Amino acid sequence: MSDGRVTSGSSAEDDEVVHDFAPLLLVYKGGRLERPIPMPLVPPGRDAATGVVSRDVQLSPSSFARLYLPPTAAAAGRGSSKRLPMLVYFHGGGFVIGSAAAAAYHRCLNDLAAACPAVAVSVDYRLAPEHPLPAAYEDSLAALKWTLSRTDPWLAAHGDPGRVFLAGDSAGGNICHHLAMHPDVRGAGAGGLKGVVLIHPWFWGKTPLDGEPRGGEVEKGLWEFVCPGAVDGVDDPRMNPTAPGAPALRNLACAKVMVCVAEGDALRCRGVAYADAVARARGPADAAVELFESVGVGHVFYLLEPAVEKAAELLRRIAAFVAAE
Repeated sequence: MSDGRVTSGSSAEDDEVVHDFAPLLLVYKGGRLERPIPMPLVPPGRDAATGVVSRDVQLSPSSFARLYLPPTAAAAGRGSSKRLPMLVYFHGGGFVIGSAAAAAYHRCLNDLAAACPAVAVSVDYRLAPEHPLPAAYEDSLAALKWTLSRTDPWLAAHGDPGRVFLAGDSAGGNICHHLAMHPDVRGAGAGGLKGVVLIHPWFWGKTPLDGEPRGGEVEKGLWEFVCPGAVDGVDDPRMNPTAPGAPALRNLACAKVMVCVAEGDALRCRGVAYADAVARARGPADAAVELFESVGVGHVFYLLEPAVEKAAELLRRIAAFVAAE
């Protein structure tokens, strides 16, 4: 396993940066790619802290899933009343970095699977620019369909098809929205998804929102770089779900929605606007939209500082959302 800082196409004279998306990605004139953030990869196995057991399943030549089984699953039988929720998680990283095998995500999924408790499926998908969007969306959809099929023995024995949740951070939150709006997901498995959890989701748009940092050139540039087929730039509905002409949010294929934001995150305003828009689309009769804000912290802080109390609080709130009927 590598640490995620792989470069390609290097040459002695290749020193000119043509696309600077630091700290995620640097693209050099000669085609060389540099991913500056160290992301050490770790193997699956038994987590001593939580007792969660994990293993990898190859889904295609270019994607895999890491499955997590909490210790409570051993006490549960095959009866539907004793099955656990199935939580499908999509990592972040601007569609250009990250892995289900990254140490930070492996630790996070161990904690999350134990806290819910749930059978968790952490999805590894193809990254841009080697594989531009919609590659990540396609791999994620295939992984969700595989999860819903419950052909894996852990999912067949312990997963509840009536309690399927999607969760993801940053670009992974974006993926959650995309899947919840996808026609192939609507009506899939026991009438659709139980819920989605968007953690600091990566959304943007051409028109700045009140309170949003001005500029956004990096957000715009990175999106258009990873999704060269974007319609109307950052107002593409996949990046701006509230853009004029975007598909109606009332069509989200889930019973309830949780949006998590952080006070110090540049994406905070977009997350809040998304939660408000979903609530308006569903109307007062359907109040199953929860907005939770972590105060005094920044983007994906819980991955960077998992031991702080704010991270534990976020974990508890997500676990409560998944456990609630």
